[in-house]
Amino acid sequence: MPPIQDHPLRYQLANELHARPFPSLQVPCRAVYLAIKKARAAAARDRALDLQHLTDLLDRYGTAHPQPGATHFSGRIGRHLLKWEQHTEFVTYTVFLQGMGERPFDPKDFEVFPDSWLDEAPGVRVTSALLRVIPRPDDAAIGDAVQDWFVPESVAVSRVIDDDAVVAGDFRIDVAGHQRFAVFTSEGIGQRRVGRIVQRLCEIETYKTMSMLGFSRVKQIGPRMGEIDEELTRLMEAMTHGEGPEEETLKQLLSVSAELESLSAHVSFRMGATGAYEAIVGQRISVLREERFQGRQTFAEFMMRRFDPAMRTVKSAQTRLVTMAERATRAADLLRTRVEVGRSAQNQQLLESMNKRAELQLRLQKTVEGLSVVAISYYAVSLAGYLLYPLAEYLDLSRGMLTALVTVPVVVLVWTMIRRIRHSMEKAGPDL
Repeated sequence: MPPIQDHPLRYQLANELHARPFPSLQVPCRAVYLAIKKARAAAARDRALDLQHLTDLLDRYGTAHPQPGATHFSGRIGRHLLKWEQHTEFVTYTVFLQGMGERPFDPKDFEVFPDSWLDEAPGVRVTSALLRVIPRPDDAAIGDAVQDWFVPESVAVSRVIDDDAVVAGDFRIDVAGHQRFAVFTSEGIGQRRVGRIVQRLCEIETYKTMSMLGFSRVKQIGPRMGEIDEELTRLMEAMTHGEGPEEETLKQLLSVSAELESLSAHVSFRMGATGAYEAIVGQRISVLREERFQGRQTFAEFMMRRFDPAMRTVKSAQTRLVTMAERATRAADLLRTRVEVGRSAQNQQLLESMNKRAELQLRLQKTVEGLSVVAISYYAVSLAGYLLYPLAEYLDLSRGMLTALVTVPVVVLVWTMIRRIRHSMEKAGPDL
């Protein structure tokens, strides 16, 4: 029998789960991290430019290029290991350097990215970080290092991965423009586990920053949302108390509703992305399995105090925007119904007025019809008289008597004829 046919995407889908392996790091080492994002419409950017920018960096070090259309790449640049990843809105570069370096968090490490290459980046820097991975000393030495390297009021320190390492960071930008993270690893920890810890820290920083873009957007639209809310409240009060023409109020409500829909369309992607990034931050912190170190705040506690309020603000703004749009729509529908009911009442009054005018016209028509009978009969009697006058002498009747005898039949005949004409026109009216 012939073999079963595979789905065209079977291997691609299976390999995608293994496409971004964690780095394998030997302690001690350092890491230089950079995330680049296009300032506007990053999700719809030309991703070929990202790949071209990577290729330019590889050419400077004489490294082989990735496959066309690649979304991730790992390779050596000189004596260092480079890991590149392309995401929905940004790309990340992570360079791993061996050894502890001349001094902790040395800005010279970032020179692995040439200045001319950075100037040609197809976007702007979202975040950058220097990471230091060293063997774990005793807890007192770790406390001294943390006190020396980080800002005490915002530093977060915790034991992670079943106490295999201690991680620390303050989420502040130093004078060189970079974030700082330290990893103190216990003896015997696996190289891939070290790589996972370092990558998790980079992801926490990146997705935290990307989430804060939503908070920044909310702060931008907040004042306008307040103005729209006040305008909407004013219009609803005017509608309730019947102030001003209802058509004008309806026009203003529809304008407010259209603006809210436009505002929602402009921020919907950022709001949705913020929610997704927030979830990733929480998940990345959760997999570290933190434990408290020397009574200091953990990364989860830092996020709870500093990051979560910003995310709640974003969610509140999103809910408020939806609620305002629904209020405007309901108010417009209600006022539109009221206007339609008012117009129906006006139309009913107009129909009643038209019926009254029709009745008056009918009465007038009947009056005119009676006058017409008299007028036509008068002329008919005159004509009949001229026709019958020669018979007056033969019948021994005077002209007056002959005219009198003719008048009644002529009037009856004319009245009957006009009545039949009117009835025939009334029957033909609906067909016309």
